[in-house]
Amino acid sequence: MTVVTVEPSGPSVFEADLPALSYEQAPNLEAAYRDIQRALRQRPIAMGPHGPEVLGYELVRTTLRDVRFRPPPGLGLEAQGITSGPLWDRVTASLLSVNGADHARLRRLVSKAFTPRAVGRLDTTITDIINELIDPLAATGRCEVVADIARPYPVPVICELLGAPRGDWQLFSDWADSFFKTFTWNAAEYEAEILAAWGELDDYVDNMVAERRHDLTDDLISDLIRAEDGGDRLTIEELRMLAGGILMAGTDTTRNQVAAAVDAFCDHPAQWELLADHPELAMNAVEEVMRYYPVVFGAMRMATEDVEIGGVVIPAGTFVTVNTASANRDPGVYDEPDRLDITRQGAPPMQTFGAGAHYCLGANLARRELAEALAVMARRMRNIHRAGPATWKPMIGITGPALLPIEFDAI
Repeated sequence: MTVVTVEPSGPSVFEADLPALSYEQAPNLEAAYRDIQRALRQRPIAMGPHGPEVLGYELVRTTLRDVRFRPPPGLGLEAQGITSGPLWDRVTASLLSVNGADHARLRRLVSKAFTPRAVGRLDTTITDIINELIDPLAATGRCEVVADIARPYPVPVICELLGAPRGDWQLFSDWADSFFKTFTWNAAEYEAEILAAWGELDDYVDNMVAERRHDLTDDLISDLIRAEDGGDRLTIEELRMLAGGILMAGTDTTRNQVAAAVDAFCDHPAQWELLADHPELAMNAVEEVMRYYPVVFGAMRMATEDVEIGGVVIPAGTFVTVNTASANRDPGVYDEPDRLDITRQGAPPMQTFGAGAHYCLGANLARRELAEALAVMARRMRNIHRAGPATWKPMIGITGPALLPIEFDAI
């Protein structure tokens, strides 16, 4: 995106009279949205507990595309006082942290392994996995969605994508659990565990690469080895980094989004039955539910220079939350934004996958996973309703139901 530089003239974001946000401790998404929408009615920017938050749809969209706002190199570790050491080195080498020409180079190479053909070859696997999870539940007519379906669902898909045996899914699941402790607010406490998991995955990927160097197969690791751009290829260090990034990006978000979608449909049973009767609506349902109940509230960015947006100046070095969840329910953009409608047409694209240079590489795979899970569940689990209260994780980082007991028609 080309940016015309204009000397900032407005008040500093820290001196402006901005509405305050406190949604992080909300008991559920609807309560969080009430707090966000109260602020959005006043200004398109508010002050959250960790700094400024961009709320309005158009401002979110332009900020994500503005090259003057970049993901902070440590992805939030800086806020915890971690700016060096082995954990810092790991995080700053990841695709999410790299910017500029280095990021563009990696994206060009990696995108060659995320073609429609590469993602499409997983369709049968995805269908088989979700059906296998539902099979033992169908006769009982009840389950706990998080533990029984959402949590175990994506990791076998990632194993198949990478070319790892499905029997190793528990290894990958444990590694993913450790990796995500990097993004808690006490990462230093878990540093030894995180680094040990990363080392184990490195060794695993090294073995996979060694096996495939002279006998390439039909999987992502082979595709990444094949990837070439003008003679440029990925190094073994980059292959390791990308495997870890794919595992992180493709695990917790999918787990939580599946559970969040089911929680939303429990409040909209007619929409669930509509999906059961019309599975061709599955992709549209994914778009709508990720707009309505996203489990990632936004993207962290850092201003690389003084930038004026929304009538205030963001000083260089300021951490900013680009609140995509707020954008997804902006009443100035969406008709009846608080209504879940899987037949919604003509709406602007939801912002949950981000935008600009760091738009989610795995968006197509995530959409396929979610669409197939919801279509199969709706068909096989009719008349769902909660069997007890749903409890949600805090509204920071990746949120979602921590517990979601449901009942449905036994078969």
